[in-house]
Amino acid sequence: MNRNRFAPDRGLTTRMVVTMFLIGLLYVVFVGALLALLRGAWPTILVIAGLLFVAQFWFSDRIAAFSMGAREVTPEQAPELHGVVDRVCALADLPKPKVAIADSDVPNAFATGRNQKNTVVCATTGLLRRLEPDELEGVIAHELSHVAHKDVAVMTIASFLGILAGVITRIGLWGGFRRGGRDANTAMIAILVPLVSAVVYAISFLLTRMLSRYRELSADRSAALLTGRPSALASALTKVSGQIARIPTEDLRASQPFNAFYFAPALSSGASLSKLLSTHPTLEARLEQLSQITRELDRR
Repeated sequence: MNRNRFAPDRGLTTRMVVTMFLIGLLYVVFVGALLALLRGAWPTILVIAGLLFVAQFWFSDRIAAFSMGAREVTPEQAPELHGVVDRVCALADLPKPKVAIADSDVPNAFATGRNQKNTVVCATTGLLRRLEPDELEGVIAHELSHVAHKDVAVMTIASFLGILAGVITRIGLWGGFRRGGRDANTAMIAILVPLVSAVVYAISFLLTRMLSRYRELSADRSAALLTGRPSALASALTKVSGQIARIPTEDLRASQPFNAFYFAPALSSGASLSKLLSTHPTLEARLEQLSQITRELDRR
């Protein structure tokens, strides 16, 4: 088992196990229901579901990096960013990941990879232009803590199952209808399958959102304790959130699909329902936690 110096978080580990168990159980029931309703299409359902899952697990890091426009850079091309990554990895006793930059004015960063050997940490040009070195160090430590805690892989798998529900449903309906006739049973299937799929997707969506918000707080805490400078991370959070508010809405909407990966959400709302569906906790909650860590460190 790989060891690192990021503070362990038993709460995060427990939540990841519970979330994966509940989502796994949910999808066993879901696939079972589809197989019962669409008996003629079960080979297609199982084969396609298996292939999609394997492809997502093995290539999710490359897909995410490509989708967000990340390009790998050498130490000569980005000496400051590489220097920060080197310092954080030395502090955390982590192997150095691939370092990338995304050409975007939206100030943000993300890390992706199913394990420490396949990790890519990426910062946008907008982030590099706006942050001081100690603030950037806090952001990079936050992102690498996701990899150290393995919640990147868990979120990748958990999020993909929601997509899988829709794909399996479409395949099952297509295969079932081609093998069935236009009778009352077919009409009932046409109602039940999308309904079951929608319920499954909604439950898995809420479970992953709850885990996502907690893991962001966990990454903030781990990064602050590792660097010993929670105020620098708080400054980065405040600066990034303020700058994001000034970015044109159309640019933010282009980044919004990747919110779950980002250091800070591209778009957020103060409404209570939006908070429930958000990938990140509120800025106020994150700053309050960092203030508490500052007080803890001062007492020590």
